[in-house]
Amino acid sequence: MTSASLDDGITAHRSRFDHHRIESGRRRCARCRSSGSAAPAATCPPPLGGPDMQPQPRRRTVGTVESGTGERAAQGSDAWARVFAAIYDPFLWLGERVTLAALRQDLIGRAEGRTVELGSGTGLNLRYYPGDLDELILTEPEAAMRARLGQRLRRTPRRVRVLDASAERLPFADDTVDTVVSTLVLCTVGSPDLALREIGRVLRPGGRLLFLEHVRSRSPRLASWQDRLSGPWRRFAEGCHCNRATDRLIRECGLELESMAGASWRGMPPIVRPLITGVATKSEGFRATGSSVP
Repeated sequence: MTSASLDDGITAHRSRFDHHRIESGRRRCARCRSSGSAAPAATCPPPLGGPDMQPQPRRRTVGTVESGTGERAAQGSDAWARVFAAIYDPFLWLGERVTLAALRQDLIGRAEGRTVELGSGTGLNLRYYPGDLDELILTEPEAAMRARLGQRLRRTPRRVRVLDASAERLPFADDTVDTVVSTLVLCTVGSPDLALREIGRVLRPGGRLLFLEHVRSRSPRLASWQDRLSGPWRRFAEGCHCNRATDRLIRECGLELESMAGASWRGMPPIVRPLITGVATKSEGFRATGSSVP
């Protein structure tokens, strides 16, 4: 069927539907008039073009799961993004079991106050957050990941807000967040230097960035393989840069580095094994600095 014939068919269908509503409305309104009622009966349809026929604004809810986290939301992603979201947890399973779970627990247990997580993915951090946070907000720009995140949230009693937002453009006012959490995120964002500036902007003075990221290897041999495989890996892992020097970016972004420790992500491919984990704090005189890293 051609596009033109499909459009003609839809138009004809809508015309028949509108005619039916008009005729039905006339008959029902005639019954109202004959009954002497001053106001239309509840069964009388509203006029065409009335509020029920107008597009309704999209609503966001504040609760365990917000709009944009259901299965329909995943349809906003391309086919591979949906596949990657589906295999993400199984793909990380061994690495989580032997390495990452303990690192997540130690790091995320330090969150306090109003906490914002960047790129929450499928919600693997959720179980490690303290129960006494003032507020927990999870941001995730990828629709397929948000759908998986929504499934996990429906199995937890924790009250959480989920926002469709990227790390480079956070929907929060300056100096309003106590803790920002970034785990395996700065490797994927398009502009990591901009994301770090946004983190510094939204953190209140004294607020902290908790980070857990894989980075470029200090071993020349492994770094060479990271460079060679960065293209195929980026296509497989939805934009992840296995050779990005995220540790240097954090050191140069203007936040005060409290701690940074190295680790090895056992159970994962060698090109993403080098890890860093640590804490950076926003000082009173914070000024965003740093340079772009591919």
